[in-house]
Amino acid sequence: MSWLSDQWKEYELLDASDGERLERWGKYLLVRPDPQVIWQTEKTHPGWSRYDARYLRSSTGGGHWSDHSLPERWKIHYRDYLTFYVKPMNFKHTGVFPEQAANWDYIRQTVADAHRPVRVLNLFAYSGGATLAAAAGGAEVYHVDAAKGMVAWAKENAQASGLGDRPIHWIVDDCGKFIQREIRRGRRYDGIIMDPPSYGRGPGGEVWKMETSFYPFLLETAKLLTENPLFVIINSYTTGLAPSAVGYAADAVFAAQYGGHTQAEELGLPVTSTGRMLPCGATGRWTP
Repeated sequence: MSWLSDQWKEYELLDASDGERLERWGKYLLVRPDPQVIWQTEKTHPGWSRYDARYLRSSTGGGHWSDHSLPERWKIHYRDYLTFYVKPMNFKHTGVFPEQAANWDYIRQTVADAHRPVRVLNLFAYSGGATLAAAAGGAEVYHVDAAKGMVAWAKENAQASGLGDRPIHWIVDDCGKFIQREIRRGRRYDGIIMDPPSYGRGPGGEVWKMETSFYPFLLETAKLLTENPLFVIINSYTTGLAPSAVGYAADAVFAAQYGGHTQAEELGLPVTSTGRMLPCGATGRWTP
């Protein structure tokens, strides 16, 4: 089983072959590398020869976008409640992970269905998709990311989505240090979302390594839940962890303390040319 993000109209995964994706972002076609695309099917879609930009990997690491005439950034909309600024950046990213849409819908609906005040913490929050989904459902949200530029980008997405006046707290901080301060403050959350990197550095040079940092981080994060929590959502893409590993870790921490269970599945995007699904990482959703 998987969670398929198939409700997009302005994003489309047109084809995937030979280590690359062919994608439509609004009216622009991009070609980006993807390590999951291990097959070499025939590239019959005309977009493969008339894309607007292509990310080219360097043999020495990193890469760059091909010469193109794209605008600096442009907007795309998800359903009737989210708007994002798209901008091709270093390391092939665009500022939006479209496969996360399945989580956005889940978050918004779960918060709205609670019919009570809900406070959500989004850690490693990037450009704010999950933050905005929680706010759209009616939650007070604490958005935490170590990159000042990404927090500013998320704010712009909130404004574009008509959510600029919602109770969202924008915080530039190392996530580990932030949760320690929250524990001391006694602030608690009904929902926690996290998308930890495989490796990273905080604004003060703090080192994060998934294999040594993740589980202790979960143990500390569990101290921030209220007595009546709604969910904990853990995303994993860059680490290549199996969904069952994410689920096992979440149950070992959250189910052990609060009961409930973690459902962990692959996130996926439908490939228009074949009707098949491209796997895009793992998500675990713990609920009491």
